Amino acid sequence: MPKTIVQKVVFKNTTPKDLYKLYMDSKNHSRVTGASAKISEKIGAKYSAYDDYISGKNLHLVKDRLIVQTWRAQGWGKEDIDSTFIINLHAKGKNVELHIIHANVPDHEFDSLKKGWHENYWDPWKKFLLEKTKKEKGK
Repeated sequence: MPKTIVQKVVFKNTTPKDLYKLYMDSKNHSRVTGASAKISEKIGAKYSAYDDYISGKNLHLVKDRLIVQTWRAQGWGKEDIDSTFIINLHAKGKNVELHIIHANVPDHEFDSLKKGWHENYWDPWKKFLLEKTKKEKGK
């Protein structure tokens, strides 16, 4: 039975625009994750990430606020349906709350993906943003 991952992550001293660009810009996405990504800001466009390990299609986009995509990992079986991945970005003062819903995750992938979002995305994003802030302040 497919499961749903729900996460809320707070990013300090950034904007929804900066986080949106980290995910939706191929160059930024690739730089921060350390793996190639091909992504577009066009609804209906296909994308790939993590050296083609992840693929899907943009279903709905609201610039700097909302990303809705189909999402599939290369190793999933034919019986596994595509999952739905949603990122919602909310400014909270100088910080941003990122809310994700990753629905229809196959049971055999749930624990790995739940942990993987933090290890492969949210933690590297935080590190990147901290280093960017330090550079901007000249430290």
